[in-house]
Amino acid sequence: MGDSSLRIALAQINVWVGDIEGNARQMLEAAATARDRDGATIVAFPEMALLGYPPDDLLLRRGLPAAIESALERLAHELSGITAIIGYPEYDGQTIYNAAVVLRDGERIGHYRKQCLPNYGVFDERRHYRPGEAPCVFEQGGRRIGVTICEDIWETGPAAQAVEAGAECLINLNASPFHAHKQAEREDLLVRRARANGIPICYVNCVGGQDELVFDGRSCAVDEAGRLMLRAPAFEAGVYCIDWPAGPGDSESIAPMPGAEALIYDALVRATRDYVDRNGFPGALIGASGGIDSALVMAIAADALGGERVWAVSMPSRYTAAISNADAAEQAQRMGVRYDELPIEAGFTALLDTLAPLFGDREADTAEENLQSRIRGALLMSLSNKFGHVVLATGNKSEMAVGYATLYGDMCGGFAPLKDVYKTWVYRLARFRNTRGAVIPERVITRPPSAELRDDQADTDTLPEYDVLDPIIEAYVEDGESIEGICERGFGEADVRQVAGLIRRNEYKRRQAAPGPKVTLRAFGRDRRYPITAVYGDL
Repeated sequence: MGDSSLRIALAQINVWVGDIEGNARQMLEAAATARDRDGATIVAFPEMALLGYPPDDLLLRRGLPAAIESALERLAHELSGITAIIGYPEYDGQTIYNAAVVLRDGERIGHYRKQCLPNYGVFDERRHYRPGEAPCVFEQGGRRIGVTICEDIWETGPAAQAVEAGAECLINLNASPFHAHKQAEREDLLVRRARANGIPICYVNCVGGQDELVFDGRSCAVDEAGRLMLRAPAFEAGVYCIDWPAGPGDSESIAPMPGAEALIYDALVRATRDYVDRNGFPGALIGASGGIDSALVMAIAADALGGERVWAVSMPSRYTAAISNADAAEQAQRMGVRYDELPIEAGFTALLDTLAPLFGDREADTAEENLQSRIRGALLMSLSNKFGHVVLATGNKSEMAVGYATLYGDMCGGFAPLKDVYKTWVYRLARFRNTRGAVIPERVITRPPSAELRDDQADTDTLPEYDVLDPIIEAYVEDGESIEGICERGFGEADVRQVAGLIRRNEYKRRQAAPGPKVTLRAFGRDRRYPITAVYGDL
C-alpha cells in the first residue's frame, strides 16, 4: 500500500429486518460518527444492512425493490465526506442479488454481487439469490480496496479474484450468526486468507437478535501477515476504526475474548431484549416454578428488559414443594420482578372430575401430570392476552430434544430463551450469572431437578443423568453421529438408543415450539430440518 495511512471505520450496527428507513438512519448516524469523531475516510456496513438479515421471503414483496432504491438514493444524497460500503438486496428484473454498493458524495463508484451463496445450517440463500461473478475494487486515497460479502471470505476464489483485480486491502461485509466458538473460527480463517493473498482484511459484522438468530458483532481486522489489529466487543453496537498500514493492535483496539459462559449468557440477553422490544411487547411473563430453568429465564429477562418489565407467576399444585415457591419469590424480590401466586389446585380438581367418567379406574400417569402443565400454560396465556406481555417458555435444549416438555403446557410461549441451551449449561449459566450478583438462590442450583408433577418425582426417573444425556444429544444432533458411532465414544447402547428414539419421536413437538436463539453449532429450528414422519433407525 502507499505511504499515507487510510482510516477504515467498521460500523457494527443492530439492524432490524424490514426497517429500511430506520436502518438507513442508523447508517447516516454511524457514517457521521466515523467521519466527524474518528476522521475515517471509509465506513463499511454489514451484509444486507439496508434491509436486515435474514429477510427470507420478505424479499418477494412487490413493493420492496422501489423502497430499497429510494433508500439508496437518499443515502447517496445525504452521505458526504466519506465513502460508504452498504449491503443491500439488488433487483435486476426477476433476479435478486445479495449485493453491496460503494457510495461517495452522491455517486455509486463501486458495485459487488456476492458470489458464494451458503445453503447449509441456518442459511438458505440459493432460494432467493443468484450468485455474482465479478470483483469490486475501488480507489480511495491512492489505494485500491476490494469488497466481498460474508461467505465469499470462507472460500478461496473471491479474495484471490479481488487481488488479481488490484485490491491491496479487502473489506468483507457480514451478517454472521453467533455460536459459542464462532469468533475463533472467523479469526483463524481471516489469518489464513490474509497470509495466502498478502493483503489486510477488515471484517464487519452486525449485532442483535433476529428471531432464532443472534448476531454478536465482534468485527475485526488482520494485517497482511495475519496479525490481529482490531476486535470489536461482542453484542455492542458501535463504530470501530482501523488504520492501514497499522502497527500491532493495542489493548484498546482488541476487545478481550470472553469465556463461553459470558458469551452465551450475553447472547441470550441480547436475543430476548430484541425479540420482546421489536415485537412491541410491554414486558415478559414467566411461569416461576422455583426450578433452575425458570430461575435462569427470569434472570435473563430481568437483565434484558429491567425487572419492572418482568412478571413472574408461581402456579403451585398439590405436588409443589414449599421451598419452590419461596425460592421463586426470593429471586423475584432480588431482581425487582413482580411476583404473584396462582394456585392451580381448584382447576386441577375440577378438570379431573370432568375427565373422571372417561378416565374411569385407570391409574394416574402422564395424562394427569401434563394436565397440570397445561393448566399453567392456559393461565399464562390468559394473562398474556389480558395484559399484552409475551410468555417466555422455560424449556431447555435437553428437554426439547427428548420431549421432556408438555405440548400446550410448559411449551406455551412466544419466545424460548433456553431452547438451544443444554441442561448442564443451564447450571453453568446460572452459576455464572451469580458472579455478576447473586440473584438466583443457591438452593435452586443445588436441588435435584424435578418437574414436581407427582410425588417424589425426579428427572432421572425417566432420563439418564444430564451429564450422560447431553453429550449423547450433542453427538446425535450437532455432530450427526450414528448410534454405533456414539456407542464407540463410550456411552451405553441402551442409553444411546433410548435418547435417539426420543429425539426422533418428538420432532412433531419441536415443530410447534416457540422460537429461541441459536447458541450452539446446530440448533433445533431453521438450523436442523428433519421430517416428522420418517424411519431412519441407526443412521
